[in-house]
Amino acid sequence: MGKACREAERRVLRLLHGHETRKQLPQIHAHFLRHGLHQSNQVLAHFVSVCGSLKKMSYASRVFQQTQNPKNILFNSMIKGYSLCGPFEHALLLFNLMKSHTICPDEYTFAPLLKACSSLCEFRIGQCVHSQVLRSGFESFGSIQIGIVELCATCLVMEDAKKMFDKMPHKDVIVWNLLIRGFCKGGNVDMGLSLFRKMSERSIVSWNSMISFLAQSGRDSEALRIFGEMREQGFEPDDATAVSVLPVCARLGAVDVGQWIHSYTDSKGLLQEVISVGNALIDFYCKCGSLELASSIFKQMHRQDVITWNVMILGLAFNGKGQHGVELFEEMLNKGVKPNNATFVSVLACCAHAGLVEKGRDVFASMSLSHKIKPKLEHYGCMIDILCRNGRTKEAHGMIKSMPMKPSAALWGSLLSSCRSYGDLELAETALRELINLEPWNSGNYVLLSNIYAEEGRWDKVEQVRVLMREKCVKKTPGHSAIGFS
Repeated sequence: MGKACREAERRVLRLLHGHETRKQLPQIHAHFLRHGLHQSNQVLAHFVSVCGSLKKMSYASRVFQQTQNPKNILFNSMIKGYSLCGPFEHALLLFNLMKSHTICPDEYTFAPLLKACSSLCEFRIGQCVHSQVLRSGFESFGSIQIGIVELCATCLVMEDAKKMFDKMPHKDVIVWNLLIRGFCKGGNVDMGLSLFRKMSERSIVSWNSMISFLAQSGRDSEALRIFGEMREQGFEPDDATAVSVLPVCARLGAVDVGQWIHSYTDSKGLLQEVISVGNALIDFYCKCGSLELASSIFKQMHRQDVITWNVMILGLAFNGKGQHGVELFEEMLNKGVKPNNATFVSVLACCAHAGLVEKGRDVFASMSLSHKIKPKLEHYGCMIDILCRNGRTKEAHGMIKSMPMKPSAALWGSLLSSCRSYGDLELAETALRELINLEPWNSGNYVLLSNIYAEEGRWDKVEQVRVLMREKCVKKTPGHSAIGFS
């Protein structure tokens, strides 16, 4: 390579790793085309690497396809790019193409390839890659070992993940986090917590993961305790910490901790800059009954997404301000924010709590007509709740029967409750028979049906229920009293 070429190459590499690369990619591409560097694997590998970091792999692919003699370094850059930003299956296709060119893979090939298998949760293909790693003698490389642990942990093959983990001479915080996450995701939170306790060094990701998994497992007190330890050890919470801990505070009624997070995120600018933090704080204050503070945060936020509106609308519903929730929904539409499935659950909940039957009907109808959103089971559930709360039992029953999906026990239970409140015993009997079909093991349903018959003096029917329970081997749960049951 001549001096002019080497200088052009150095210039291209400087441009690629500069501050304005995103805007300059086409110009950089034109620059190396002009200087005849379009077949330089070194330049192209760097170009592809930058495309991957900017999530512009389609551009990288077009450049790659024009290369006449791609070498190992270029294939590796392409595979790594796809493994980071997808489509992940393209990394596997590139690997097959690489083999068809009889180009030998190395550790820089296998590490991103394993990551692509993890992202696709393709354990079988990952095993094939691992076999090639073993044949090539690369298993001792740290990046490969981390890739194998990640693959096994992502696919929840925890015995294999632990075996590789135990083999590793050096275990950094990343591999500990991967193993802990795998055990927790697989339901073994105790093992995850045990490993967490054994870590000599932790990152903020370690703390956030443990708090989140404990919270998801219903172990809120432990999650809050871990958050306290994190603060004691000098770790500064980030946005992910706040989003994980605030729901825990709401469920435990730990208002002081939630308020501390509010103050902290405000002082660090997280409340203003990270939408998910604002959303979590609105949800926290709504669940604590502090609508004024929730509303204040809602108005303070620099940016709002559809989740922000949904959380605020639902918070108004459950704090007895359903009418305000409906008005906020209308404001949302006027501002051009596109509603989603959860928006309609929130606004229909407002209608249910405020007794707004006609508004509920209009909102439900608008889902398909105006917003092209097909109602799901939860939307039908909200609409049936609206009707049942207002004594429209026959209309609710008609809606249940006309639903395009199978009604749940909760829907029949809602209808039953309404029928008993409004004295529609005939429809209550229908609802109970449906509940018995759905929950043949639930003795409470039989007891309620027996009681309805007993109240009407239909003792033959009471006996039929008793026989039915015997046939289905259902025993009355202690605490459920029933007329005619011994």
